[in-house]
Amino acid sequence: MSRKKQAQLRKSVSRFENSDTRASIFQLINTIPPFFLLWFLSYQSLSISIWLSLILSVVAAGFVVRIFIIFHDCTHMSFFKNKKANRILGTITGIITHFAFEKWKRAHAIHHATSGNLDKRGTGDVWVMTVEEYVEASFWERLVYRLYRNPFVMFGLGPIYLFLISNRFNRKGAKRKERFNTYVINLSILGIYAILIWVIGWQAFVVVQAPILFIAGFLGIWLFYVQHQFEDSYFENEAEWDYVKAAVDGSSYYKLPKVLEWITGSIGYHHVHHLSPRVPNYHLEKAHDSTPPLQKATTITLLSSLKSIRFRLYDEASKSFISFKEVKAILRSRKSNVQMKPNHPSY
Repeated sequence: MSRKKQAQLRKSVSRFENSDTRASIFQLINTIPPFFLLWFLSYQSLSISIWLSLILSVVAAGFVVRIFIIFHDCTHMSFFKNKKANRILGTITGIITHFAFEKWKRAHAIHHATSGNLDKRGTGDVWVMTVEEYVEASFWERLVYRLYRNPFVMFGLGPIYLFLISNRFNRKGAKRKERFNTYVINLSILGIYAILIWVIGWQAFVVVQAPILFIAGFLGIWLFYVQHQFEDSYFENEAEWDYVKAAVDGSSYYKLPKVLEWITGSIGYHHVHHLSPRVPNYHLEKAHDSTPPLQKATTITLLSSLKSIRFRLYDEASKSFISFKEVKAILRSRKSNVQMKPNHPSY
């Protein structure tokens, strides 16, 4: 795509960047009160059946994902026109979702500015190693990476690490505003937990809250993972990296059933979001449908997205993700070549 066409594409999407106060308020009404109602019903149903309580917690977890999308829009200053309103709501939704607003705002902005850039990985993204990096890595580096990319670790232990550790501590060198915001959110969570435990008891609190947080965390990590980890995703070195190509070719269109699309705040239109982060979630579908070039983005479905679990390493030669099993063949091939060369420096 030429620079001129890229400019036209960004301009055509920019008309959807204006937030709609009425739409934003309506989304708050149909998202946050239902979450609190579901939490209350989950607690009340414990006296009837723990399984009924769990079902309601699962539904409540879906609403936490939707609240996170509102939080996410606030970090982009796109949910409301007023920046202060975005910061206030972002902090409130950060308390509900257990994410530090200012900290995540910074990391996520870096993710958008560097997504798909092989020379600028490491902040706000999923750890990706190239085949060359993996081949040259030590045994321990490979082991740590394999553990990190293991589905049980990433989607099972990941939510626990995210909520209890990563989101609770400030990064080294964080500015005063960022540190203060994290403290406010942490203390607010602690206060709310203390009150709820005092009112309903710690056992009931854990039975209701733990599944909600875990399932919401699992779903959130899955959405973030799958929308950049597809077979022909876009990764380039700094010299060849291009923002528009990274957005359109490096982010997928996750075509979900309408109910799940609503729960996930249309974040499945991830290519639109990466091209123009200021587009509020409730305008993403319209931007996609009104812009033909965006409809050519890689489309994945619930079924096809499951294939991404086996994608482990990015192969710069084939410009695609491969599995650990596939890289073993590369390692065997290189080992054979070394053995065929007795004067190889490694001997």
